[in-house]
Order: sequence, then C-alpha cells, then structure tokens
Amino acid sequence: MNGAAKGAIIGGVFLAMVGGAGYGMYSLVGDTGDTGGAKDDKVAGKTAAGASRGEGPVTEKETSEAAKGFLAAWATGDERTAADWTNNASEALSAVAEFKTRAYVSKAVITPGTPNGTTVPFKVEAEVTYEGTTKSLAYESRLTVVRGLSTGKALVDWQASVIHPDLKRGERLRAGTPASPPVKLVDRNDQELTPEKYPSLRPVLAQLREVYGGKAGGKAGTELWIEPAAATATSTSQDGATGQDAGGRRTLLTLVAGEPSTLKTYLDAKVQAAAEQAVAKYPESSVVAVKPSNGHILAIANNRKDGYNAAMTGTRAPGSTMKIVTAAMLLDRGKVAADKPAPCDKTVSWGGRSFHNQANFQLPAGTNFSTSFARSCNTAFIKQIDEVDEDAALSKEATEVFGIGLDWKTGIKSFDGKVPVTTGAESAAEYIGQGQITMNPLNIASITATARSGRFHQPLLVSPELDGRPTATAARTMKASVRGQLVSMMRLTATSGTGAEAMASVGGDKGAKTGSAEVDGSASPDSWFTGFSDDVAAAAMVEGGGHGADAAGPIVASVLRS
Repeated sequence: MNGAAKGAIIGGVFLAMVGGAGYGMYSLVGDTGDTGGAKDDKVAGKTAAGASRGEGPVTEKETSEAAKGFLAAWATGDERTAADWTNNASEALSAVAEFKTRAYVSKAVITPGTPNGTTVPFKVEAEVTYEGTTKSLAYESRLTVVRGLSTGKALVDWQASVIHPDLKRGERLRAGTPASPPVKLVDRNDQELTPEKYPSLRPVLAQLREVYGGKAGGKAGTELWIEPAAATATSTSQDGATGQDAGGRRTLLTLVAGEPSTLKTYLDAKVQAAAEQAVAKYPESSVVAVKPSNGHILAIANNRKDGYNAAMTGTRAPGSTMKIVTAAMLLDRGKVAADKPAPCDKTVSWGGRSFHNQANFQLPAGTNFSTSFARSCNTAFIKQIDEVDEDAALSKEATEVFGIGLDWKTGIKSFDGKVPVTTGAESAAEYIGQGQITMNPLNIASITATARSGRFHQPLLVSPELDGRPTATAARTMKASVRGQLVSMMRLTATSGTGAEAMASVGGDKGAKTGSAEVDGSASPDSWFTGFSDDVAAAAMVEGGGHGADAAGPIVASVLRS
C-alpha cells in the first residue's frame, strides 16, 4: 500500500483516503497500519461536537468540513460520529449502523464529487455479502449541509436518501431471505411486465408479491431490499394479514435468485406502455385505464417524485369530473333532462357562499343541460340543489349506482373514493367535485366505465379466484334512460365541449369530461380528465396541472389511442 492510501482496521472496516478525496471501507485482514485519516471519534482532527458555531449562510469551508466529517465517519463504520455530523442524530445513527449490520455491506468505497453550493454528491461502490454470497452494488447519492437550528453548526441535513437515493423517510436497507418468493408478473396475454420496462409497476409488483407470492408457489432467494417505513407497514392486505403500503418492499439487488411463480394480471402491456409514456411528460401525474364491460384494470401509471401510487390510493378533490355522478343523480330523479333548459349564469349562491364558472363565463338563456354539461358550467349544476329533496342524494347515487365507497378489493391496496353526506355550501361544492369529496384516477375511471356500460363492475387487477376474495356489488343498475342521456352528454363534451381538443385524435365511439380542482395553498388547480373510447375508459390527474384539458387531457387521449 503506498502513501496515498493509508489506514487502519476500525471495527473490521478500513478507511482509505485517496489524494484526500475518497473515503472507503474495506474488509482487511492483518493490517495494522497507521491511520492517515479518521481515528476513533475524530474526523480530520475535529469531532462534530467540536465544530465551530457559525451564523448566516453555510460557507464553502463549512460544507466541506461537514461533508468530510460525515462521509469519513460513515466509511469507518463510526456511526456515532457520523450521526453527530447530522441534524437528526437519532435517525442517522441507526441508518449508518444498519448499513453494515442489516444491509450486510461488507465493503464500500465512498467518493465525493464536486460540491454545488451546499450540496455534495458522492458515489458509493459497495459489496453486499450474505451467507457466503457477495454481489456488487454501485449508486450515486448526495447530501446537503445546513446550519443547525439550535447549535448554529454546519451539519448534514439528514434524509434517508443520503444512505441510498431510493430510500424515503423511515425506510431502511435490509438483506436476507424475504418472506415471499419472487413473482413473475404477466399481462392478460401472458407478456411479462417488469419494473425496469414499466417503472410504475414497481410498487404494484411489490404488493402483489407480498399478497400472492406465498400462494402462487415459488421459492425465495436472498436479496438486498428497501424495507417500507414502519408507519406504512401496518395496512391490511387483501387476505387480512398485515401488509405493506403502496411503496411496498423494493428489491435492489438479488444475491441468490429464487424460483419465481407466475402471476397473471388483467393489465395490458400495450396500454401500460402508452400510460407510462403519457405520464412521463407531466410531473406529478397519474392515470388508470379500465374495461367498462368487466372492470378489468388495463393500466396503472404514475410519474411522481415521491413514488406514491396516487393512481390507486390518492385522495384529491376530482373537480368537474364528479359532474358525471351529479348529472346521473339529477337525471335519475327527473330534475333535469339532457334536452331541457338548465340556466348557466355567471354566479350562483348557496348556503351563504358564492360559486362561479371558470373566468365567470355564462351561457345564453335557454341553454339545455347537455350543453351546460359539455361546457362544464358549475352554476347550472348548483342551481339544481334545492330541487333535490334529500341532502344525501349525491352520496347515495355515488354508492348505490357507481359503487363508490364499497370497499373495493382490486388485488392490491386501493382507495375506493369518498362522497360524504353534507349540507349547505358543502353540498353545493360537492355537486361540482369540490368540498369533502376525495377521489383518485382509479375511482374516476370506474365512474366513467359505469356511465359507459350502465353497470358498476368493481375494478380488478387480478382474478378474485386467486384468493377467493369478495368483490363489491352496487345496489342499483343505472336506468337505461339515464345512461343514454349521460353517454350522449359525454360524447358532446368529447366532440364540441371542453374535451374536444384533447379527444380530437381519439377514434371510435368516444366521450369525455374535464375537471379542475382548486386546492388550498396551490397556485394552480389540479388537472383532471376522463374519457372513454369503445370498451376502454381512462382517467388522469396532474397535481397543479391547471385546467382539465391542459395536462390530464393529453394523457387520457394517449392511453385511449393505444
């Protein structure tokens, strides 16, 4: 070993400093050399506790010192010192310690990159060893240095992603033999669906593996994986056992391959590919496609920084896409008709609150309900509220006809929508998809599918025969006259209403509904759009995406064209 890389064994780990720029930990046998870098609880001659107190923005020197202190301590396996160089010592302490003891990292080289302000990128080249098998693992991460609120010292802003970029808050790296064997996911035509090709299916595959892996055969191997946060590991799986949330366990490295079982889904690889490509163009977007004739889920896609499966478990106000249910309720009770007038004024008041249309538009006197629907006129809907005798009318329609809130068991964790019973201004808000209503693209796609077919079919990702789980059944079938008028209004929306531009490229028998949902504290509304073409219904949502046709519309159109 030359003078550029001296070190000593510290807890079975070796620190190398290459030209002062690299930190490494190696498994070494019999080396008793002097330390040229960190020693005991010291880092570059200074402990975190002894770091000077500063004020104002973190300086370049402070950034370098804190990053060097943390990375060198991590490299030597000195979790106590590494933790003290962060602003959350308790979380950092266990994460750094478990890098060796629970992730079984037997060797690693940590190489810092060029700092960018107070952010320092670094590369980790590691080896994971478990029960005699060793595999390489390489990745890049970064840390940011901030000033401690109480101490004034420059400290690493602790995030789980410092240890590995795929880690989210509360998650941990683990290696060993998983409880569930690996699962090979295939679509309705037996085409394999891998998370590498279809990234949105990674959390879906994780959940399916957890719920069905033990039932579908196969044999577990050994792996390095991301263990979900404890706060999200207490949800109930489809078979009633404790399962994982939408993030699920995610495999990072396979040390010894298991024997996977094959799990057939109702997904369609072609539609899934189109969905993945469509959401890739819009940050914070999600989309779901289903078959109206049977409720089979054809595609699930998300493009989100947090990796959350908002497509199936999101809880956001759906905006005017909810008018599909409101219109059905009004038609069902004979309060409106597609060809009868439905005044669309600039504003209307209800329950002490004023409601208006987008940009305060209004339509000429005598405009029929079909046109008000196609133009997404809020006031035309709210003006009907006093014509409905019972406050629970909208909630009943949503549950009894559209199956909302009936405890759907799709095959993985999903949220089946919520339309609370409200009064006054809150009732008026719910008529146009605001207020306390919460939905996700899966719910709205199902609502569209029900409108299209006239009958609720609970969305399904995998066959109920796999585990004998019950499926939800709506209390009532939509009246034929209601379905006819509702579908005709959605067709009008897709051809000459607010959805016309987005749906122009979609062929077949098509219909649509746009939506914009105001969110407190957001500069721009959420963009919602739903539509059907023949026997495919799709719905999309883009957080902060603007009006329905702006962002969500093109996503739905892309999926329907597939």
